[in-house]
Amino acid sequence: MQSDHVKLLDAGMGKTLSLKGVKIPPTIWSANALLVAPEIVVEIHKENIDAGADIITTNSYGVIRGELAKEGIESKYKELNQIAGQLAKRANSETGSQALIAGSLPPQNGSYRPDRVLSRELLGPLYREQVEALDDYVDLFLCETMSTIEETVAAVTAAIESGKPVFAGLTLHDEKAGYLRSGENVQAAIESLAPLALDGLLANCCLPERISDAMSLIASGDFKYCGGYANAFTHVPTEWLLDGGKKNDGSLTLREDLSPDRYCEFVADWIEKGANIVGGCCGTTSDHTRAISQLLALKASPS
Repeated sequence: MQSDHVKLLDAGMGKTLSLKGVKIPPTIWSANALLVAPEIVVEIHKENIDAGADIITTNSYGVIRGELAKEGIESKYKELNQIAGQLAKRANSETGSQALIAGSLPPQNGSYRPDRVLSRELLGPLYREQVEALDDYVDLFLCETMSTIEETVAAVTAAIESGKPVFAGLTLHDEKAGYLRSGENVQAAIESLAPLALDGLLANCCLPERISDAMSLIASGDFKYCGGYANAFTHVPTEWLLDGGKKNDGSLTLREDLSPDRYCEFVADWIEKGANIVGGCCGTTSDHTRAISQLLALKASPS
């Protein structure tokens, strides 16, 4: 992979699945589509490819042993990871695309919840298992929405064993600029990850404003790639659970001010601050991917 121009990641999967009428359960989330709507997953991958994505991401974020167990399908863990990889490869084949495929490695006990992050001893085997299941289908691994340094190190360490490039995405605090959701600062994360053979460090699935706050710091790390891909949520409530019963649990509220054009204003800011890989996360669609692609084309053209 070359770092001489900005790479474009795809957009989020869940919102688009929902817009296309696919049920998104509060446990396995977008992974349900691997069972009930694989053709739609391929369609969404192809939409992002057509929109200009250089990298598409396997729909494996919701393939987590604990969540599958809630649905009584934990035995399908390996199969579902493999299906996610196969569908991404199929999208590439059917479009004649040279897009790289990133294997998504998610948090293993709930997103945005640093208090629920498992120990390194538990995380290591879980991540190694998912890496092994996806390895035949992907070009690189993307450790996504990491809310603590320990979680990030555990995921990255397992992924690096594959011998493939590894990127890590840190989910940042909604209110404290330059901090992970755990309260640990980004600089400490950079220092902890520096000894590892990590190819890229990004901020993801957090407010675009917080990515702007942290981008100069992320870009100061000695990584080949740095960048971000934000979500379109208003905020993530404290102690939030997708399948919880509290008032603020469940589906998160989307912002009304993050049109593709507005989102691109943030992306342009990230690039100005040193980002060379950008894209969209939860709540974004291939329309955002297309808008970013057009922005990158304008930046690359002679003035």
